[in-house]
Amino acid sequence: MITIKAIIVEQFGSTEHMKYVDIEIPPIGPKQVLIRVMVTSVNFADVKARYGNKRQEKLPFIPGLEASGIVEQVGDKVTSFFVGQRVMAFPHNGSYAEYIIADESLTFAIPDHISFDVAGSCGIVSFLSYKLFTDVAKLQDGDKVLVHSASGGVGTTAIQVAKGLGAKTIIGTVGDETKIPVAVEAGADHVLCYTNGNFSLKVNELTDGNGVNIILDSIGGEITEQSMECLANYGRLVVFGNSSGKYGKLQMGELHSSCRSVLGYSLGTTRKEQPEVLKDTSLQVMRMLANGQIKIKIGKKLPLKDAALAHQLIESRKSIGKILLYTENS
Repeated sequence: MITIKAIIVEQFGSTEHMKYVDIEIPPIGPKQVLIRVMVTSVNFADVKARYGNKRQEKLPFIPGLEASGIVEQVGDKVTSFFVGQRVMAFPHNGSYAEYIIADESLTFAIPDHISFDVAGSCGIVSFLSYKLFTDVAKLQDGDKVLVHSASGGVGTTAIQVAKGLGAKTIIGTVGDETKIPVAVEAGADHVLCYTNGNFSLKVNELTDGNGVNIILDSIGGEITEQSMECLANYGRLVVFGNSSGKYGKLQMGELHSSCRSVLGYSLGTTRKEQPEVLKDTSLQVMRMLANGQIKIKIGKKLPLKDAALAHQLIESRKSIGKILLYTENS
């Protein structure tokens, strides 16, 4: 029996229930690949999963949504990958481990000039940002965009993707004034603190009273409700999360006369139900990474055994940039 190191969540709740343990190396199916992990990243969704309110995991479970590494073994029916290839993947059963199993359809080749650190941390934030602006909000050249939580992993990436796709003006919001420089560094033209009053009034001032064409909202609650006050006619409000723990209540009567739309998107649902659409997304993301339109800010890199500390940093809301976990394979 071959064993590997992994992080296991034994009970829902605090980080004390995260254990660094030995587990059996997982077997692969005919359309799957075994990946020797170099780097995995910590996402806020991992924290929610640990509390049991993100997905209905069965205890114990391995957290984590993405990783980069080297193909160690391929299933009998795999045609796209070979042993020794550098890849990133969205695995089946967590990524906080030395080896992971991923479906061929959710595994993506990475060019030699893109590091394992970038590849292991860009999947969720860059794939999500690209899909939000292209397929969902259908960003057009010259659009004005508002990105909430603009200093976070998705926020800073979304700013860069919007700029790369031709947005004219990008406005970001943050919950703490100390985070404003992070959003500015990412490329936002204006950054507002939504805890300093109704941000929609300032957004309307910055857009000559017209509002913005696209709003990305992962906060929910009052932020969603206030967002409608600065959404232009024919504008698109995209809801892809609710970090506040609440969803906003909207007046549907306001939609038809203004031709505005409220749209929803989940990368998790897409990974499960339409994984094939992510192949082209991966190519576009790799192109934007290669030409410098997307730059992933790495805030901290810790050994896999310190995953609990990484979660504490995320929960403190003081972390900046992506937090990575590296394995002994690195």
